[in-house]
Amino acid sequence: MQNRDVVIIKKIVKYSNEIYETIIFYELNYNKFIKNHVMKNAIGMCVLQIGELAVKLTDEFKSKYNKMPWREIISMRNRAAHDYEEMNMETLWKIAVTDVPELKNYCIEILEEIEELN
Repeated sequence: MQNRDVVIIKKIVKYSNEIYETIIFYELNYNKFIKNHVMKNAIGMCVLQIGELAVKLTDEFKSKYNKMPWREIISMRNRAAHDYEEMNMETLWKIAVTDVPELKNYCIEILEEIEELN
């Protein structure tokens, strides 16, 4: 694994935190989210960034830390980047409130493991 993988994982945690902070600060629930294009765009951009970062992870890293569906994360990025208008906002909300926190927790576990090894 390369040092750049660690940098990328830290950035994924950062964008995950931004999604969480947006939801908390604006007291979002699905009904508020779906009616607010600014919130949809803000969260969509963070999801896109997470996917963009996942693309940059080395194959060695993704193979070693395979509890996350890295291909699906990258696929979501592609949909957000190339077909955003057709994206299902219910799916985006689910990703923001369910999948992203799981990804964040996994990334934190990875960082803790790497820190222990060093």
